[in-house]
Amino acid sequence: MSNDVHGRATDVRWHLVVPVKEADRAKTRLAAPHPLSRPVLARAVARDTLEAACAAVGGDHLTVVTSDPVVRAAALELGAHVAPDPGRGLDAAVLAGWESHPGPAQQPGRIGWAALLGDLPALRAADLRAALRACARYPRAVVPDADGTGTVLLTSTAAPPVPRFGAGSAARHAQDAHLLDLALPRVRRDVDVVADLREAVALGVGRHTLLALGRAT
Repeated sequence: MSNDVHGRATDVRWHLVVPVKEADRAKTRLAAPHPLSRPVLARAVARDTLEAACAAVGGDHLTVVTSDPVVRAAALELGAHVAPDPGRGLDAAVLAGWESHPGPAQQPGRIGWAALLGDLPALRAADLRAALRACARYPRAVVPDADGTGTVLLTSTAAPPVPRFGAGSAARHAQDAHLLDLALPRVRRDVDVVADLREAVALGVGRHTLLALGRAT
């Protein structure tokens, strides 16, 4: 494992996929503060994640897989490619994103495939770029979540990796990928429960999440 997040600049042209579940079905374990609804909060978190991801890699290199109309409109406004969620879970959504759009494959330079969770409200573009630089040093890499068990970022510069998301996914991905214990809390703080949200707020969430929470008591 490595804590070095200052990898050299690379010529990798990433095809970054961010899957975002339809808001009515998303974040079922996250209790939104009154009177904020869970779908509104889930969309705000997703929009902050997408804005940071787009700023990091550019819209041409970003594919958002979603069937949520609000998130779809926001992604298109950012200039990202949008693919419909096949509705067969997170792994299928990631694969659909890589298959739906050639991404950087038609451009010169090394090709990289990356999958990023869509619930990182404290994410900043600079931190994501640092994480991708670190990942680019290895044919396959995985960045675990803040708890060390899940996966927030999965990459490969060899071929599209096999996604194995879900509980305990970091260990599964690490079977054929380098596990990177990066000192990048904004990248690694996904949000599933209220305690996660509090930690993200302490790090500093994006404008959409901040606005949504500001309307709650």
